Amino acid sequence: MTPVYEQLYLLATALAIGLLIGAERGWAERDVAEGQRIAGFRTYGLIGLLGGVCGLLAQALNVLILGFGFLGLVLLLTVAYIVDFQRDNDVSITSLVAGLLTFALGALAALGHVLPAAASAVVTTVLLGYKPQLHFWLKTLEQRELKATMQLLLISVVMLPLLPNQGYGPWRALNPYEIWWMVVLIASISFSGYFAMKFVGERKGIVLTSLFAGLASSTALTLHFSRLAQSRPHLTTYLAAGILIACGTMFPRMVVVAGLINPALLPIIIGPALLMAALTYGSVVMYWFYQARTSPPGAAAGSMQNPLEFGVALRFGALLAAVVLLTRALQDYLGEAGILLMAALSGVADVDAINLTLSRMSNHELATELAATGIIIASAANSLVKGVLTASIGGRTLGLRVALPLLVAAGAGLAVVALPYLRG
Repeated sequence: MTPVYEQLYLLATALAIGLLIGAERGWAERDVAEGQRIAGFRTYGLIGLLGGVCGLLAQALNVLILGFGFLGLVLLLTVAYIVDFQRDNDVSITSLVAGLLTFALGALAALGHVLPAAASAVVTTVLLGYKPQLHFWLKTLEQRELKATMQLLLISVVMLPLLPNQGYGPWRALNPYEIWWMVVLIASISFSGYFAMKFVGERKGIVLTSLFAGLASSTALTLHFSRLAQSRPHLTTYLAAGILIACGTMFPRMVVVAGLINPALLPIIIGPALLMAALTYGSVVMYWFYQARTSPPGAAAGSMQNPLEFGVALRFGALLAAVVLLTRALQDYLGEAGILLMAALSGVADVDAINLTLSRMSNHELATELAATGIIIASAANSLVKGVLTASIGGRTLGLRVALPLLVAAGAGLAVVALPYLRG
């Protein structure tokens, strides 16, 4: 692209940014009479183009041109805002800030940063267009939810970057950054699930709670729904389906996490994991579309009380550290048998910790086939334990509807990973 055509392209981008923001502003103020608003569709387009022109001039002549252009726009829009305020007594400065931002994004595009400028323009337009929804969310926000948001930002944006990303302790197995990253991840999932439940509504609570719990902790949901079945026996079929949804979601989540850490695990783990998920979800379909018709519709699963399950996340971090140390110790003393034993024992409590540990170790220290086998063993053990928990807490009816599908899924997964060993 020749310099002339490149400059025209940059100016066109600056103009498009202004027109995009101007389209939203013009639509929002479409009922205002002509000449009674600070800026409209055409004006925002011209502001974006002005920013682009000033950016090119600053690049070719002197950077002060960009500063003086921005200052001139500030004065012009400020005067227009004062006049508008005196007429309508409207103290909102949204359009004023949007105009200044349009100029800045136009200049940014003209200086060659097209992608950041365009992305920022889209985000700006979305924020401007979703004003009613954002204000509604803010009005419904409770104090504990605001505190939870601040806590999540504290542990993720402030604390996480400060932690060292290297190994400490025996075998240099404990990495503070990686452990705390998992704490942040688990807390973020519970946080997102809480607000999704709040804004979507509790009448879809069983399915939504199960899906989000499958992303965070299907074991926790199994305990909760099993206790709920004692007081609401008429919801047994729905609750059984919800538990199986969460348990089924665990398998693809396990595949995604392992594949992100070590893509070489995918060809080995994806077959048995998806088979286990299919068998589990198949039971959900049967319960939901056939047996669940006899249960009363519209029942709620109950709302979550804590927006940020930070205590659960901390306990998971401690569990992850313990699993890492035990896995390294058993590997040293028992070899491959120790790894598989540790996978089964860890799966009794949680799958994510041993999944992360084995996936990371398979990059350098552990055979890929052994790591994949350990992950499937852990998921099978966890499924069997959740079946036992359901039967012991929720009663025989709920236990049978949950334990049998999980037993079949666990057996199928173990059979698939055992075949290569039996042939060998």
